[in-house]
Amino acid sequence: MASIISTIQSLRGSDILAILLFIFVVRLIKNSRTRVHTTKLPGPPSENFLVGLFPAIAGLDEPLKAFERWAKQYGTVFSFPMGLGRQDVMIWDIKAANHILARDTFVYQQSSFSRVFLDNMFGRGILSVENDEHRRHRKALTPAFSNAAIRGYVNLFNDSAEKLKATWDTILDSGADTIEVQQWMNRLALENLGVAGFSHHFGALSNPDTSIKPEIMEVFESFESPQKSSLLSRAFFFLGPKFPALLKLPTQNTVKMRRIKYSMKGIADDLLEKTKKEMMMDSGEGDEKAGGGDKSIIGLLIKAESSSGSLTLTSEEVLAQNTLFFAGYETTSNTLTWALIELCRHPEVQERLREELNQLGGDPTWEQITLGLPYLDAVTQEVLRMHMPVDNILRETHQDDIIPLSKPIHTSDGSVVSELVVAKGQAIHIPIGFINNSEEIWGPDVKEFKPERWLDRDTSLTGEAKTIQGHHHIMTFSDGPRFCLGRHFALANFKVGSELTATWKG
Repeated sequence: MASIISTIQSLRGSDILAILLFIFVVRLIKNSRTRVHTTKLPGPPSENFLVGLFPAIAGLDEPLKAFERWAKQYGTVFSFPMGLGRQDVMIWDIKAANHILARDTFVYQQSSFSRVFLDNMFGRGILSVENDEHRRHRKALTPAFSNAAIRGYVNLFNDSAEKLKATWDTILDSGADTIEVQQWMNRLALENLGVAGFSHHFGALSNPDTSIKPEIMEVFESFESPQKSSLLSRAFFFLGPKFPALLKLPTQNTVKMRRIKYSMKGIADDLLEKTKKEMMMDSGEGDEKAGGGDKSIIGLLIKAESSSGSLTLTSEEVLAQNTLFFAGYETTSNTLTWALIELCRHPEVQERLREELNQLGGDPTWEQITLGLPYLDAVTQEVLRMHMPVDNILRETHQDDIIPLSKPIHTSDGSVVSELVVAKGQAIHIPIGFINNSEEIWGPDVKEFKPERWLDRDTSLTGEAKTIQGHHHIMTFSDGPRFCLGRHFALANFKVGSELTATWKG
C-alpha cells in the first residue's frame, strides 16, 4: 500500500490530466450507449472542464449556501457540473423529494462511493446495505428501538445529565468563571452513546479536566474537513465516485476511520461474548431471564437475534450496527450546542421552557418527553428544522424513472415539463437543509427561531410545509424505507440534554 501511495504522490500534472481525460472519454462512450437520458436542466455553468464545480463546492464551509443561491436563480430542479462530464441533479421540489425517498433502497440507492466510505467507517451495516438486505438489518435492529427499550435509555440519559451537573458544579466551585459548554456536549453525547449502545462507560463526564479525553474522542476530533485535508485526500475524494476502491487506500483520513472502527471492536466483541454466555447460563430459567440483564442496543439486538435459537446477523454485522451509532456523536453534540445557542439568543424562550420543565419535580420520563412537554417538543422541532445534522441526501438511480413535480419547470432549452426523466446512474441531491429553511416553503419568518410555530401546526404551518412527509413535517430524519430508525433514540437523547442546559444554574 505504501508503494501505491508513493507512486500516486509522484504523478506529474500531465499524468493526472491524462487519467482525467481517459475517464471523461469512458463516460462519453457509456452515455452514448444509454437509451434514456436525464431531462436537460438549467444550472450554474462549469468553472473548469475537467473538475466542474467540485473545487468550489468542496472549498466551502457551508456548501448549502451555494445551493441556496442557485435555487433562487434556477428554481426547484436544476443540474450542476461535477467534472469529467458528470452532471448531478439538485431537487428541492417537495412532491419530487417525497417520490424519491419513498423508493429509497430500491430505485434510488447509495452511490458506490458512499457504500465504500460507510463500509470503511462502520463495517457492512444498515447504513450501506440495500433492498432485502436492508430490510433484514432493519428488522434485526427494531427491538432495540422499541418504546420499552427507549424508556430504559431515558433513565441512562438522566443519569449522565446528573453526572454532568455535578462536574459543572465542581468546576465552578474551583473558582472557574466560565464553562466551555460545547466540549461538554461532546462528552455527554459520547457517554450516552457508549452506555446505551454498548453498556460501556467512557468516563467522559467524571473528570473536570477537559484536557483528559477518552482515546476515541481524540480520534473523532482529529478528523479534518475536506477544506483542510491534503491535496491527495481531496483528489481521492474527487475521484472516489468513479473509483470507490481509492477509499480503501491508507490515506490519513481512512487510517483514522479504521482506528475508530477497531477501537470499538474490542468493546463490542467483549459485550457480544458476555451476552452469549449469559444467554447460555439463563437458557434453563425461562424466557423472562433469557439474555441476561443487559439493556443496551447491542444487548437487546443479540437477545432478539438469538430468540429463535441462532444469530441471523454475523458478529461483524452486529458490530457494524452499533458502530454506526457513534456517527451520532458529533451530530448529537452539535445539535445540543445549537439548542443552547438559540436559548441564549432568546432568553424568553429559555424562561418559558424552564417554567415548563420545573413543573416536573424530577427527571423527565419517556412518557413526559414524548407527550407531556409541548414546549420542549416545540423547541426541539425548531432546533432540528434550523440546524439539522445532515443537510443533504445523495442518491443514485439504479433504474430509469420518471419523477412527478409539484409545479412545472423549464428545461435548458426553454421547454415546460411537469415531470422529470432520470436515467439509470444519475446522481440526485435532496438538500434537506434548504428544504427545512426555504422561504418559499415555510414563509417569510423561516429564518426566525420560533418554537411557537409547532404548538398549533394546523394553523401555524404553511400548506407547502404540511406536504413534507418526514417526521412532523421536517426532513431532518429523511423519509421512506430509510426513515431514521433511531429517531426516537436521538430525540430522547436531545430532549434530556436540552432539559439539562435549560434548567441548570451554576
